[in-house]
Amino acid sequence: QVQLVESGGGLAQPGGSLRLSCAASGFAFANYAMSWARQRAGQGIEWVSGIDNDGHDMDYADSVKGRFTISRSNAKETLYLQMNDLKVEDTAVYYCRKGRRWNSLEEYDAWGQGIQVTVSP
Repeated sequence: QVQLVESGGGLAQPGGSLRLSCAASGFAFANYAMSWARQRAGQGIEWVSGIDNDGHDMDYADSVKGRFTISRSNAKETLYLQMNDLKVEDTAVYYCRKGRRWNSLEEYDAWGQGIQVTVSP
């Protein structure tokens, strides 16, 4: 079955950086788009970024554009999110999600357990 396991979260200071990873298994990773989403405490899920199956097409939410970079290694079946210039408002649980198709940057049909990112002085 599809498994998505996030890692790399934790505590960072404002202006700092973190890199999230998502190890995928149970499906043909190279055939599907992937995305990241997040949920702040007490709020709904917010789409953060998506990438198509071969990494040529990427998109970002306005709130993270210019600060976050999504990437993937199909050889390692791993999705990444490099987060730079972190802000307190980036504090959230971050989820890795599997797209429905090769170009589904926002639509998804599976997600990981989530990982906490906390940005605090």
